[in-house]
Amino acid sequence: MKKHLTSLIVFFLLNATAALSQTIKVSGKITESTTKQPMQGVSVKVKSTGSGALTDASGMFSVNAKSKDQLEISYTGYAVKFVQINGQTNVEVSLDPAVTELGQVVVVGSRGGGRIRTETPVPVDVINVNQAGQTTAKTDLTSLLNVLAPSFNYNRQSGSDGADAIDLATLRGLGPDQTLVLINGKRRHQTAFVALFGTRGRGNSGTDLNAIPEASIDRVEILRDGASAQYGSDAIAGVINIILKKDVKHLAVDAGWAGYYDHKYNPLNSADPKQYVTGNQLDGNAVRLGLNYGLPVGKNNGFINLSANLFSQGKTFRQVPDTNVTTNANALPVNTGRRAHGNGSIKSVGGMLNAEMPFTNSKTSFYFFGGYNYKESEAYAYTRNFSDRPGRFPTDANGTLTFVPGIMHYSGPGNTGEIFFNPLQNVHISDGSLAFGFKGSFGNNWNWDVSNTIGGNNFHYYGTKTFNASLNAEGANRNRFDDGGFSFIQNTINADVSRHYANIAKGFTLSFGAEYRYERYSIYEGEEASYKNYDPNKTVVNASGDTSNVAAGAQGFPGFQPADAIKANRSNIGLYIDGEMDVTNKWLVGVAIRMENYSDFGFLSTYKFDTRYKLTSNFNIRGSVSTGYRAPSLQQINFSNTFTNVQGGKIFEVKIAPNYSPITRAAGIPNLKQEKSVNASLGFSWKPSKEFTVTLDGYMVKIKDRVVLSGQFDESVEAIKPILEQLNVAQAQFYANAVNTTNYGLDVVLNYTKHWQKNSFKALFAGNFQHMTIDKINIPEALNDTYEHQQSFFSDREQKYVLASAPPVKLGLNLEYGFDKLSVGTYFTYFGKIEILGYGYENTYPPLVALDKTGELVPEQFNYSGKLVSDLYLSYRFSKKISVSVGCDNVFNIHPDLGIVKGANMSAYDGESGGPWDPVQMGFDGRRFFAKLGLSF
Repeated sequence: MKKHLTSLIVFFLLNATAALSQTIKVSGKITESTTKQPMQGVSVKVKSTGSGALTDASGMFSVNAKSKDQLEISYTGYAVKFVQINGQTNVEVSLDPAVTELGQVVVVGSRGGGRIRTETPVPVDVINVNQAGQTTAKTDLTSLLNVLAPSFNYNRQSGSDGADAIDLATLRGLGPDQTLVLINGKRRHQTAFVALFGTRGRGNSGTDLNAIPEASIDRVEILRDGASAQYGSDAIAGVINIILKKDVKHLAVDAGWAGYYDHKYNPLNSADPKQYVTGNQLDGNAVRLGLNYGLPVGKNNGFINLSANLFSQGKTFRQVPDTNVTTNANALPVNTGRRAHGNGSIKSVGGMLNAEMPFTNSKTSFYFFGGYNYKESEAYAYTRNFSDRPGRFPTDANGTLTFVPGIMHYSGPGNTGEIFFNPLQNVHISDGSLAFGFKGSFGNNWNWDVSNTIGGNNFHYYGTKTFNASLNAEGANRNRFDDGGFSFIQNTINADVSRHYANIAKGFTLSFGAEYRYERYSIYEGEEASYKNYDPNKTVVNASGDTSNVAAGAQGFPGFQPADAIKANRSNIGLYIDGEMDVTNKWLVGVAIRMENYSDFGFLSTYKFDTRYKLTSNFNIRGSVSTGYRAPSLQQINFSNTFTNVQGGKIFEVKIAPNYSPITRAAGIPNLKQEKSVNASLGFSWKPSKEFTVTLDGYMVKIKDRVVLSGQFDESVEAIKPILEQLNVAQAQFYANAVNTTNYGLDVVLNYTKHWQKNSFKALFAGNFQHMTIDKINIPEALNDTYEHQQSFFSDREQKYVLASAPPVKLGLNLEYGFDKLSVGTYFTYFGKIEILGYGYENTYPPLVALDKTGELVPEQFNYSGKLVSDLYLSYRFSKKISVSVGCDNVFNIHPDLGIVKGANMSAYDGESGGPWDPVQMGFDGRRFFAKLGLSF
């Protein structure tokens, strides 16, 4: 009897084991939670094998899986769901839409596979840019992230020698080149451009996020923590990982228009519009078209996803309207230094592809992705006025002006008043990239990935509607110049291996790998007429009787000269090892070590430790400590150019010299060396209910020997006076390891989403509070002898600009209510106070200006008080295929405070933009209307 009973038990156990491992056919239906409509194109993936299927037009799917397996169900714009099969052959699932998050599973920040966003050891934002982009007038990725991510900041520049075309953004108040950008987890190349002006990215390169078509983006993951040891030594501020779409058999079309209506500062409404270049009452008109479609490839869930973007945006013009200084004490004088102040125009076209093709009967896949973007920008430079600087106009041998209609203008009625012209800076940018590789698994849960990624950026300048005055009257009709430019190429080879050990503690993931990176930077000269002085002995006399030589090269942007041209390259080899362990069900610990060797800066090593502890099932404490190391970029080491500047109403040329040049050595600037950093963070995540999530993270980032642009040296530094005269420039500027800084900050994110019946309510608050200190100014010994020399190296003004790169507070609140197919919402964004110093009309340290009534000299400090900007939108979904959104950004037409010293109105326009404001806070263009259409088939 016992023998039969034992046999029976064994029989049942064997059958139970077989049932658990048996492959069954699982079918089901996917619907949208709010509309209850079936969803086509939803990805249903079997967790253990990676195989899967897409839902059809009825929302139906069918896959083969083991009875105890798990299904991962995902679709762009909706939260990912995981479903345990538990022997079921039929499952029905409803997907919930997300406002700013695409699900909760994130990839960046951990090599141990995806983790729930609130359970990562470091803060990560997950942003669905396509859905969020439908409810705002913002037409590019950078400006959209600026209102959605707490410590992400950018300001659009105006008239800044190419910065009009590139929006460089920062994390946690650091430089753009201290944030690493990844595409599908692979390193993205930087732009060849170096920012020279403004509060953001001053003296840095960075990545042009707007070169990536928004239509191609599935989601953006922003790791707000130092990650040098994990992803590369330059990830001091954090990592932005852009995940591309994988959709197939789904056509998405996004089209939109936006335009500014600023009745307050449009120069058409000024006291004397003829003094300025003007446009229309509705200006800065922008149109955008995005397309995305995917095709299945083969029978193993392979795909190729294609995207395209078309974008065009016109110029804006902004001036102070009241220039009646004789009748109104609050009026400002006519802005003769920049009569065409505003933002430049941009046109761009780009495409992106993303593909993956698993091999049949194999655990290996081939993948590739990449794209190309072409962009043109046109912006007005500073104004040339004949009465003040005739040496910048075409004149005959007697100094008589050769008037050129269509380029030169009169400021008064008829042919009266000042004669002026505004050179145009044209920038043509091409940006391309391609990544390809193989990935798979082998042995006992070993995963591998081998890839190559190449990318490049070319920045080409042209000057139009301008002159080379040294060509004299004969050159009056020579109005377009090839100014040359620069390019940057980066190639990266990666090999990554990882394995998860389920039987070590509660799970341990070991990762290691290697990276080889090659970089090349080039400056190529412009045509001779763009920089040469053909008549260096010719002099002209202005209206005040002052004599000066005619200017060399094209006005607006003198071309790159043969002495500027260079080809520089370097390579980098890196090795890393990364371990992440679930010590218990509550405690997670991660350690990473990275070693790199630069061909020009030698060996370095970086480290990171992070941890997360679950105090309760919905409350986690997390923190990290890491080190970073960033070698100066090839752009910073080698950039060389002559540009035009205006200070105290005077226009002149400035030479930016490379680190190894004779003038740099004569000024006492030492060789550039690497930046070193220490990064620490501590915070928590809390999910008190399924609708509400709270995260709060404090951070500290200390950087030693930060690479920045120095102040501007003039002939008062005797060692460089003869070189300045030889170069025919008034000042020189250099890159230097000028400062040590510390950033302290706090990021707060509150997210609430509630659905009931046909109603929905969503609230997202994202806030950043930070404070930067300059701990030390690393003044070279040769310049540490006098106060003037110390200020020339890194003046109070330069210090203010560094501090302004970390605004003390930025708060964003998005509220949205939906009923059935209609949604109404608003964004509130608060920009904290910013303080900046002007150039100073008296050319002293610190910069000073004279009060209008008394003539007393006072510091020229511009105080931009905190401002709240309100946006409003309405969306309506006519069907699951058609949706429309309309609204207005900056409903109340808020602008920054004017960049003037109270009581010194006659000394206005002394900031870097040459206009009424510096590029700060929300920008100066004002109210913006928009309408957008979304189609999905």
